[in-house]
Amino acid sequence: MKKTLKDMDFKGKKVLVRVDFNVPLKDGVVGDKTRIKAALPTIEYLIKEEAKVLLISHLGRPGGEVKSDLKMDPVAKALANLLNKEVKKADDCIGDELKKAANNLENGEVLLLENSRFYAGEKKNDPEFAKKLASLADLYVNDAFGAAHRAHATTVGVTEYLPAAAGFLMQRELNALGEVMENPASPFVAIMGGAKVSDKIDVIKNLINKVDKLIVAGGIANTFLLAKGYEVGDSLVEADKVELAKELMAEAEEKGVEIVLPIDVVIADDFSNDANTKTVSVEKVPAGWQILDCGGPQSLENYKEIIKTAKTVIWNGPLGVFEMEKFAHGTVELAKALAESDAHSVIGGGDSAAAINEAGVAEKMSHISTGGGASLMFFEGKELPGVAALDDVE
Repeated sequence: MKKTLKDMDFKGKKVLVRVDFNVPLKDGVVGDKTRIKAALPTIEYLIKEEAKVLLISHLGRPGGEVKSDLKMDPVAKALANLLNKEVKKADDCIGDELKKAANNLENGEVLLLENSRFYAGEKKNDPEFAKKLASLADLYVNDAFGAAHRAHATTVGVTEYLPAAAGFLMQRELNALGEVMENPASPFVAIMGGAKVSDKIDVIKNLINKVDKLIVAGGIANTFLLAKGYEVGDSLVEADKVELAKELMAEAEEKGVEIVLPIDVVIADDFSNDANTKTVSVEKVPAGWQILDCGGPQSLENYKEIIKTAKTVIWNGPLGVFEMEKFAHGTVELAKALAESDAHSVIGGGDSAAAINEAGVAEKMSHISTGGGASLMFFEGKELPGVAALDDVE
């Protein structure tokens, strides 16, 4: 068990909180505040406990350089509006000036530090950079589940120098994902979509030991269909993973796990929203065409029947090229089917979460993860570096 907020006394202490404020910016304004809202319970608790709150996050990919369009000022404004309270904004995330500002904070005040990725030492987990960050505070809290799969200075390095606990969001994620992986109600169904088999190999290997049925869709399915001897035209495939797909299917069969592939698919003559499209059986994909949605009517009917009887469902990755409207139908319909089912449903962040939101059924899901990459690593059965680094309850 990792230490949580309830295991620490914060009164009068400077607390460095790693949050995930990697939000979309447009014309200097935060577009989607979901990630900021997710961190509010932890921030509000620390304010109530009279801590001096220092928030740190990365934003975008500045590559270790200061980029004016990736400064945290718009985030500070958005957070102040949500908290209905002043949020001070620092021009740096390390240094003597900042140390002074941190020391001058009153209990319950909030200071947002500048983008941690303006320093190359963040991604390199540079000990010197981590030490300078840690010198600003007395305690450390990690509430950035979306960054917990990365061993960076703000997620791992600082824990070498400060007592470290999980925030409420981190705690909620670990409980929700841990429950489905360790103690799922059966039948347990996993839906794996997305583009590449290589991204999901370890997840599929791990899930074969846990689930009753595994629906394989998205670009991944093309490689599995090829492994079963179907022609897939010009579809995205990983030719070097065909043998592996065969091995995974054989292993699943051996363990009594059904791997469910699409029956019919939406194909196009070009990778474009303006392309000609048609729905065909997986046995009849012509040369020159590509599979862009694994949610043909028969496939969807099959997926829905499986979901209807499931007690637990985890979903990571869309059924097709979800960002193009013509090929989003399967993904959106699957989201709606999941919303109508009685299953305990856990959505693994990223595109799957976007699909759930687009379908307007987010409130019907048991848990939507805030971290695509982190939830994927969790589903692989691997320990997340940002979690491993936190202090254990004695």
